[in-house]
Amino acid sequence: MSNKSKLSTESYKGVRDFYPEDLFIQNYIFNTWRRVVESFGYTEYSASVLEPAELYKAKTGEEIVNEQTYTFTDRGKREVTLRPEMTPTVARMVAQKQHDLVFPLRWYSIPNLFRYEKPQKGRLREHWQLNVDIFGVDSNYADIEIITIAHRIMKGFGAKDDDFVIKINNRKIINALYKKFDLDEEKSHKVSKIIDKKNKISVAGFEEALTEIMGERALEFITSMESNEKLIEALGSNNKYTNELASLIEQLQDSGVTNITFDPTLMRGFDYYTDMVFEVFDLHPDNNRSVFGGGRYNDLLDIFGAPKVPAVGFGAGDVTIRDFMETHGLTPKYKKTIDLYICTTETKYVKEANKLANNLRQNGLNVAVDFSDKKLGDQVKTAHKQNIPYVICVGEDEVKSGLYKVKNMDTGEEVKARIDEIVNAIKK
Repeated sequence: MSNKSKLSTESYKGVRDFYPEDLFIQNYIFNTWRRVVESFGYTEYSASVLEPAELYKAKTGEEIVNEQTYTFTDRGKREVTLRPEMTPTVARMVAQKQHDLVFPLRWYSIPNLFRYEKPQKGRLREHWQLNVDIFGVDSNYADIEIITIAHRIMKGFGAKDDDFVIKINNRKIINALYKKFDLDEEKSHKVSKIIDKKNKISVAGFEEALTEIMGERALEFITSMESNEKLIEALGSNNKYTNELASLIEQLQDSGVTNITFDPTLMRGFDYYTDMVFEVFDLHPDNNRSVFGGGRYNDLLDIFGAPKVPAVGFGAGDVTIRDFMETHGLTPKYKKTIDLYICTTETKYVKEANKLANNLRQNGLNVAVDFSDKKLGDQVKTAHKQNIPYVICVGEDEVKSGLYKVKNMDTGEEVKARIDEIVNAIKK
């Protein structure tokens, strides 16, 4: 006997195995995403999971690049990263073929992404994410469409408007506030990172962190940021960006997105956002957190030296969406894709069973044949345990007569049918 230790059956920490029941839910999520975004005229694209590390160092954000990426040196001495997000990739693709593409460009993808962080509820080291982006439209019509799609996606999973809220802000509003408080670029960047972590630290910790940067004006800044009235007072009632955001919210409400609210503390962690940012937020007390979000990023193509193309989009992860569905009781019941299970009274009838199965498959049924040599009752039990809805048993009588008993496993009802009648008996 070998003295070697046995390999663990555990998966790598922070990733998931998808058994059939899990993959059923995953496919339901993907199919819902595709159905909604394609109804708005978006086309799917894809790309490699590997990207040059410099792509993320340029615009993604220090925390993600320095602490959360899977980065390594390949055999050609190139620094490579497993993508932590998709937006830089799609920006690279658009920049590469900018002169060949027809704008406005409506694209979506469902890539898997990797981040080295502490696994916890709603956050793993690998996940899949719907990315939806529109390129080439600078007006708020694109912003309205993107946020409407986000709203429709939640409705597509069965959510009600009072299950979630869409929080919205504009990076230019907070930048105007930084200017009002005489913050230079370095201090503004530090303050943005603190604001982005506001909900993850205590009130005292938040105030202390801002005081270290802003001194005695920190409390005044917090009051201006957290109160709409104080914010308007600080920036002036005719501020261009607050007025634009108010107009955007009004148009969204007119179009049916009524569960939307202005949140001046909303930042989003990525450095590339330039204007509007938003987040879909779960209101259930057991899952009171951001589900997904996005915003406008008009300058991302600059890092490729390409002409500017305005863009707005969002990313929605499968982990947080699944948590939302489970919290609100919206997870679909597992259903096998097998329509029919064919048993045999003796192994000598397996050949006839396979002929029958092939005929039925050509007519649109998904059919599994049992050739285990188990007793007939055990074969039927196998179908029952696997939640297969219909069973046919093939034996001497069936082969001679050409008539088959089609048994409904839920009701126990049996009907006799010829080969050309079986499909209708099952699909009725």
